[in-house]
Amino acid sequence: MRRRTPSGGRACADAGGLGGAAGGCPGGAAALPVHGEARQEQRREGPMSTSAPTGPVPVLEEPARGGGHRFWSARRVPAALLALLVLAGAGLLLYDVASVQAGRPGMRWRRDLADDLAARQLDDVAVVAGAAVAVALGLWLLLLACTPGLRSVLPMRRGDEPLRAGLRREAVEAVLRDRAVAVAGVQSARVRARRHKAVVRAVSHFRELDQVRTDLDAVMRDAVKDLGLARPPHLSVHVVRPARKK
Repeated sequence: MRRRTPSGGRACADAGGLGGAAGGCPGGAAALPVHGEARQEQRREGPMSTSAPTGPVPVLEEPARGGGHRFWSARRVPAALLALLVLAGAGLLLYDVASVQAGRPGMRWRRDLADDLAARQLDDVAVVAGAAVAVALGLWLLLLACTPGLRSVLPMRRGDEPLRAGLRREAVEAVLRDRAVAVAGVQSARVRARRHKAVVRAVSHFRELDQVRTDLDAVMRDAVKDLGLARPPHLSVHVVRPARKK
C-alpha cells in the first residue's frame, strides 16, 4: 500500500510487497521513484503568460516578387450582354429552322437577307461596314479577355501568404490628401493618383514655397511608402500661393 509524502521526490511502500526494505523509509518500506514531479512543478508554476511580446512589429520593407499583378475583373456586364445576344440569335435561328423543317416557309427577314447578300459584291459599302463592325467587336472581346481590368484598384505588397490585398485610388488619394494638409504651411491640397504617378497640388498660405515643397515631398514619400503598394507611383508635387481675391 502506497503512502503519499508531503514533499520530496520519493514515495514509500510496504516491504512485504517488494521483497525487502530500503533505508530512508520508516517501518522497513522501500522507496519508489515518483514520475510526476515535472507535472506537479508545472502546475505550481501556473498557466503560461499570454502577454504580447514587446519586440518591434515586423514590417514588409522589400516588395515581394509576384505581388504587383493587377486584379482581374469579372466583367459581368459584357459577359451578360454577349450571352443575351447569342441566346437571342440562336433561339431565333433555331425557331426558323424548326419552322422550315415543319413545312412552313422561313421568316421573311431571313429570306430577304439571304437574297440581298447573294446579290451584293464583296466591295460593297454595307458589306465592308458590317465586316468592320464585326472585327471591332471581336478585337474588343479579345482585349477584354487578355487584360485584367480593375484599373481603380492598386495592388499591395504581399509576403509568403496567399492572401492578396489592394487599395482603391480614392483611398490612396484620401490618405495622401490628409497627410498633405498636415504639413505646416499647406492650406489645401488636391491629389490625383494613377497606377504609375501621383500628382499632388497644394496651396500654401505662409512659409516659403521651397520649404513647404521640400517638407511636402518628404511627407508624401513617407506616406506612399507606408501604403505598402507593390508598385509605388512616382510623385509630382506642386505648391502654389492662393489666388488673390479681386
